[in-house]
Amino acid sequence: MKNKPRKHIIIRTALLLIGLLSLANVTFLYLVANPTMGFHLQLAISIGLIVYAICFNWISKKIHIAIGLLALIPIAFVLFLFIYGNVSNVDYNEDVVIVLGAGIHGETVSRPLARRLDAAIDYWNRNPDAYIVVTGGLGNRATITEAEAMARYLIRRGVPAERILLEELSTSTYENLVFAKEILDEHFPDGWRAAVITNDFHIYRSVRTARAVGIDAGRIGAYTEWYTWPVNYLREMLAVVQLWVGG
Repeated sequence: MKNKPRKHIIIRTALLLIGLLSLANVTFLYLVANPTMGFHLQLAISIGLIVYAICFNWISKKIHIAIGLLALIPIAFVLFLFIYGNVSNVDYNEDVVIVLGAGIHGETVSRPLARRLDAAIDYWNRNPDAYIVVTGGLGNRATITEAEAMARYLIRRGVPAERILLEELSTSTYENLVFAKEILDEHFPDGWRAAVITNDFHIYRSVRTARAVGIDAGRIGAYTEWYTWPVNYLREMLAVVQLWVGG
């Protein structure tokens, strides 16, 4: 019995610390990135953890257990997305890699998009016969299309322009893949094999979407900065649930 109050203090302190760190993290990201639903979810969870820590001693054991069991669901979900997104299944004999678009600022690719492009360069270095399809139209903060910014990034790092195919009309993951397929069907009339490249948290949904539009693609997950994990994985969980519900 003597250890119980001490355990409570340790748990409350840990919850409070996690909540405050998460709140600081999402506040920082609000200042440097475009807000998404993931930001709002992380903000709500941060506040919830802080309130939970403050009220910890007044909550019954049954409710503590229920909260703990509920918390296992998103933890397992994130673990699944992380593992799936970080296990590549390409054989480096594909005809093409499709790099899905992300945000750019003016004419500069964002850091997540640069990670995707770096993964495409790594792939091309091992399979220089492959083409790279860059995807994405004109965004709100952009002065050129995402695809054009991506192509410039690749060319500056040694990829020949003739090995890059641009898809410049899309505004979503679904459109990235639909329009890329149209380009590739025309470019490879006898058929083609492809791999999809995007950030690791985004791989599962992208592969599912690719299959839905008729692309049986391999996958390569690009690295995601650790401090953006909460925002990105929370947003992606919602997107995957929406995909499942919508069929």
